[in-house]
Amino acid sequence: MEIALKIVLVIFAIGLIGVVLLQRGKSAGLSGAISGGAEHLFGKTKARGMDLLLQRATVVLAVGFFVLSLLVAYFVSK
Repeated sequence: MEIALKIVLVIFAIGLIGVVLLQRGKSAGLSGAISGGAEHLFGKTKARGMDLLLQRATVVLAVGFFVLSLLVAYFVSK
């Protein structure tokens, strides 16, 4: 069970890295990060198409990665 969870965890980690690298940068520099964050927070820019798919895949893979990390830690410490 432990080995299977570790293999799935590695698959999730590689998938998460790949999805993050496929995403487009929103803006560059510190000023762009501040204004880009504000626009995203207040909904001025909405993701469409592939950007939306990559964003949702990132969230799913990140949640799966954290859950699997906790499960692996639990089974290893047991």
